[in-house]
Parts: sequence; C-alpha cells; structure tokens
Amino acid sequence: MTLADDLDLAQRLADAADAISSSRFRASDLVVTTKPDMTPVSDADKAVEQAIREILAAERPDDSILGEEFGTEGKSSRQWIIDPIDGTSNYVRGVPVWATLISLAIDGVPVLGVVSSPALGKRWWAAVGGGAWVSDNGAEPRALRVSRVATLADASISYNSIQQWDQAGRLDQLVELSRRVWRTRAYGDMWSYMMLAEGLIDLAGEFDLQPYDMAALVPIVEEAGGTFSSADGEPGPWHGSALATNGLLHEAALAIIASA
Repeated sequence: MTLADDLDLAQRLADAADAISSSRFRASDLVVTTKPDMTPVSDADKAVEQAIREILAAERPDDSILGEEFGTEGKSSRQWIIDPIDGTSNYVRGVPVWATLISLAIDGVPVLGVVSSPALGKRWWAAVGGGAWVSDNGAEPRALRVSRVATLADASISYNSIQQWDQAGRLDQLVELSRRVWRTRAYGDMWSYMMLAEGLIDLAGEFDLQPYDMAALVPIVEEAGGTFSSADGEPGPWHGSALATNGLLHEAALAIIASA
C-alpha cells in the first residue's frame, strides 16, 4: 500500500460518510442523546462511524482504529482516526458547519487527512508530500496555501469559544491576544482550521480537544504551509489543545498564550 492508496481509501470513506450524514441532516426523526461527558451524539454520528469501520475492516483489516463513538479497536502502528461528525452541536441544530474527519496516523504521526463537509459543499484533504487541496461543490481541486500575514497586528484569528479558554485558565491570554490582532471571530470546529489552510484567516486555537478532533486537520494545515501544535507548542494532536497558524505568526502567538 502506498500513501496514495490510503488517501484514495480515505476519500471513499468520506463518500460513504457524506451519504449517511447528508440524509440525516435536519431529519425530523433524528435521534439525539447525551453522552456521559454531557456532549450530544446523534444516530447519524454512530451510523457514520460504523460504516467507516466496516469498510476499514474489509480493506485494512490489520490497521487499528480510534473513533469518537466506539473507541479504539486493534493495535497497529497504522491507526485510522475518525470523528464521524465534527460539530455535532451544529448538526443537531441544523447549522451547516460540520464535517467528517478522517486521518491515518503512522507511529502516532498523522500522514493524511480528509475533512468532508457536504452541507457546505466542500472537501479538504492532504497527504504528506502531496500538498493540500480543496474541492468546492465537486469542482476541480485547487491547491491550498496559508496567508503571508507576518505581524499579529494584521492578523485575523478564530478562537472557537470564550468558555473553552476560560475553563482552560487562558482567558487573560485570549484577551491579550485579541488586543494584539486586527480581527477576532469564533468560526468554530474544523472550519477555523480549513479557513486557515485556505489563507482566509491567520490563526486558530482552542482547548478541550481529543485526537480525533485534530488528527485530520494536521496534515492539511501543514501541507498548506502552516504550523500546527498544542497551545503550549507540542507537536501533533495528542495534547488536548490546538494552535494553528500560517507559520509566520506561530512563535508570536505562543509567546502570548502558552502556559508559563
């Protein structure tokens, strides 16, 4: 298997996910329950992840899987990391900002990512060494590149939510960062990071994250020329927080938000 083979499979997984999630979006009989962590889960979340797992079991039986709804299965240096619907709170309210996140990590390093948002008509993807791409409403893919904004004073940022930063004990840092930049918005969930990869904003960050919230984002941001780390500068999706920038702003942002 090559990385191109794996990316092709990830795209087919996203196709299967989109068919399920789109058919259940805004459905009058959508079943929504509350998980022990008090976050919502819909029947669509579970159906999407189950469908992905079934395809992986058939096509990559030796690989392991980490998914939001059904946990870890198998033990392998190759691990598929799945968030069946990132932005479930939006999904269940009928807000179209949500996506299926699919990543393959090898020895803990995400090497490909697919972010598929059928309600927005967009799909983003990347594999290490192959660049980052987006397709709008099925159009020909176009390459992604982060912005060249080089100073915080000219930067547009997305911080996801004030509550997250407050609960993480970083509200003062967020306020300080907001004073240093040109524009602040809370676009939220995967969209912030995809807008960063497209060069539309310059910095995105949030807390209270799991690996399946981030793994697919990492290759897309990095292959678009950006930098992805935790809020304290640690690499990868394993540290519970995210800071993604166009690279030029990363150290300046870390100087403000990283814990002492």
